[in-house]
Amino acid sequence: MALPQPTNRSGSLQTLSDFTEEEKGLLDEIQKKKSELQREIQQLKNDIAEVTAEIEAMDGVVDVPKQQDQKAKQFSTGRKKFNLDPQKGLNFLFMHGLLNDTPEDVAAFLYRGEGLNKRVIGEYLGKNKEFNLKCLAEFVKLHDFSDTSLVDALRHFLWSFRLPGEAQQIDRMMEAFAQRYCEQTTGIFKNSDTCYVLSFSVIMLNTSLHNVNVKSKMSIEQFINQNRGINDGGDLPEDMLRKLYDGIKKEEFKIPEDDGGSDLTQTFFNPDREGWLVKEGGKRKTWRRRWFILTENCLFYFKMPTDKEPRGIIPLENLQVRELTDAKKPHCFEIYSDASSAIKACKTDSEGKVVEGHHMVYRISARSEEEKEEWMKCIRASISRDPFYEMLQSRKKRVTHQEDGSPS
Repeated sequence: MALPQPTNRSGSLQTLSDFTEEEKGLLDEIQKKKSELQREIQQLKNDIAEVTAEIEAMDGVVDVPKQQDQKAKQFSTGRKKFNLDPQKGLNFLFMHGLLNDTPEDVAAFLYRGEGLNKRVIGEYLGKNKEFNLKCLAEFVKLHDFSDTSLVDALRHFLWSFRLPGEAQQIDRMMEAFAQRYCEQTTGIFKNSDTCYVLSFSVIMLNTSLHNVNVKSKMSIEQFINQNRGINDGGDLPEDMLRKLYDGIKKEEFKIPEDDGGSDLTQTFFNPDREGWLVKEGGKRKTWRRRWFILTENCLFYFKMPTDKEPRGIIPLENLQVRELTDAKKPHCFEIYSDASSAIKACKTDSEGKVVEGHHMVYRISARSEEEKEEWMKCIRASISRDPFYEMLQSRKKRVTHQEDGSPS
């Protein structure tokens, strides 16, 4: 729609010479914005036309039957939609008759995984909805673990999707794996809880043996001791545990990475909080200024903000934070555990090796009372997010008899 032409008081059209300098500038600005809007509108039209063409996918390709090509394009569009929004992608495939709206068909589609994002597959299978739970059950049935070692079964299972991040989802999916494995490999474990606990032990062993940041590698004796009593109160055969250990040591247990890779620097792009704090040492009770970054349920500290690798890492699961009155330092708080053992953290020693920390508590001083309160608030929020540790410990207690013969 054309804009009305400006007129002067006599009613005749105004020329450029009739405008003041301020009005001329305003007119130029309006014309520029109009041109920009027109370009943006045209670009939007082009984008809409491109997306519409892809979704409709009605045109044939040379030497390929039109109907067959249309189906292939619609499948491709459905997969793309699934990677953006799983339910919308599946609804698109249902609507075009490319997939039946049944748990069996959806599970088979996810199991094939062609063009699908493994992270999104995991998120969909992990949802606690009736249809999703049925899909998970059917998805697990598609895996054949007959005559397969636990390590190879885990490799196969966890390569078909990426575990989601929520503890309840991980628990359901690993429980489904353990039950399926025990169904097809009878006589190894007394119950599926044993398989569940050992599976996580294998994953942790893999991290210990193959993560370059872990310098103190788990020994085979430590691995065996870690899994004592988990078979309904009894011990698993030592030769089986040794084979599991040797298998992981020989070949790394690879799990598909999330989009964007696993570069440690990615972790620090959008921290929950960062800044200078003063930390008390573990063995030597000296206070040192460190650059702290709170992100991904962990508290990292560096000697300088420009350092690429942290001097220490404090996983915050199942820890607590409280205000501390310390005569030596003002505005103090401490991070502690209700358990009597040391906090499970790590740091780099004087030789640059990653070693286990020995802190029973971490005492930290902020620059002001306000800053202390903000750090405590952010740390509490981070601590509250991950209940998985308690879930795994609860499962381990269930399968471990006490020496006095109490029920598991």
